[in-house]
Amino acid sequence: MRIAVATEGQKANLITDYVLRILGLEICADTFVGNAMLRGISGGQRKRLTTGEMIVGPAKVLFMDEISTSLDSSTTFQIVNSLKQCVHILKGTGIISLLQPAPETYDLFDDIILLSDSHIVYQGPRENVLEFFESMGFKCPERKGVENFYQEVTSKKDQEQYWAHRDQPYRYITSEEFSEAFKSFHVGRSIGDKLSTEFDKSKSHPATLTTKMYGVGKLELLKACLSREYLLIKRNSFVYIFKLCQLAILAMISM
Repeated sequence: MRIAVATEGQKANLITDYVLRILGLEICADTFVGNAMLRGISGGQRKRLTTGEMIVGPAKVLFMDEISTSLDSSTTFQIVNSLKQCVHILKGTGIISLLQPAPETYDLFDDIILLSDSHIVYQGPRENVLEFFESMGFKCPERKGVENFYQEVTSKKDQEQYWAHRDQPYRYITSEEFSEAFKSFHVGRSIGDKLSTEFDKSKSHPATLTTKMYGVGKLELLKACLSREYLLIKRNSFVYIFKLCQLAILAMISM
């Protein structure tokens, strides 16, 4: 394996360099994040930077809520695609909530959880979602985006247009009824069987259960905090030198 070697005397960090490449942040690795007074990286790069901060740590599960807010569909696709590569290669799990994602972004997910009125309408492989709704009598039109279909098929106002059995009378099916029907669907039965099986701790992966309160030791945390403060002081050395001179002059005047 070829390790990306850091320059300028910095220590090489395989995980950090790897995450930077996956998220496409290697081009701005030495750029300030920026604020209202200082121009820095772009909004999409900031989103990816926040994601990278979580990935670099020891966490194996990522919970991300509405990460597509204020982002265009292209940037959202890049971020979700990067997350998919990370969780597959690093053997983790990513749980991401999105509202009406673009088709190309939707196709990146392995499993789908559909929520409606506080009920889990479906939970399982992406390939079986349409099959479940077809078993309930609803079919997604060929030119209709599946992400829009999922949102409208549980809506009382839009559900009737997807009713496939024209020879049978239509009846509105609530989210609770969808949830109950899913339990008898083959995907739902498979999940129920797994949940009913008693967990065998002897066969669990060593990384499944955490035995330590912190992923890094206290000494390492102290070194990291001191290193960060030293770096901040070094970057703003002019301010500290100016304040030191100011205090020295005031001290001499007051003597």
